[in-house]
Amino acid sequence: MPHLHIEYSSSLEQRVDIQEVCRAAHQVMVASVLFPTAGIRIRAFAADHCIVADDHPQNDFLAMTLSVGSGRAQRDLKAAGDALFAAVQKVLTDPLATPHFALSLEIREIDAVLSWKDTPIHARLSQQ
Repeated sequence: MPHLHIEYSSSLEQRVDIQEVCRAAHQVMVASVLFPTAGIRIRAFAADHCIVADDHPQNDFLAMTLSVGSGRAQRDLKAAGDALFAAVQKVLTDPLATPHFALSLEIREIDAVLSWKDTPIHARLSQQ
């Protein structure tokens, strides 16, 4: 269960290809031995209404939350987070070069007892 949730200010779409952000994140996640491909989900949503920092009209943000199942070593999650963050930074070079952008990543570990799944995708991909 590596699920990446990306939330961003809707005005960012004028400056950035959000699908490219998703692709960059996906490449890193698939390349990592830490995350099973069948469990990868990347979802990006624009915040239709938001106020960023001082409410300057040029302010934008992109906030990522990676939810993972429990049991991975913290050092491994840190390395995966570093790689993911660096890949997204490359895509976001232009907005990061301005004083009006905020990028963040948080990794959250999900308690298996409190997580339910029914995922035929896993069975399909394990047969390949």
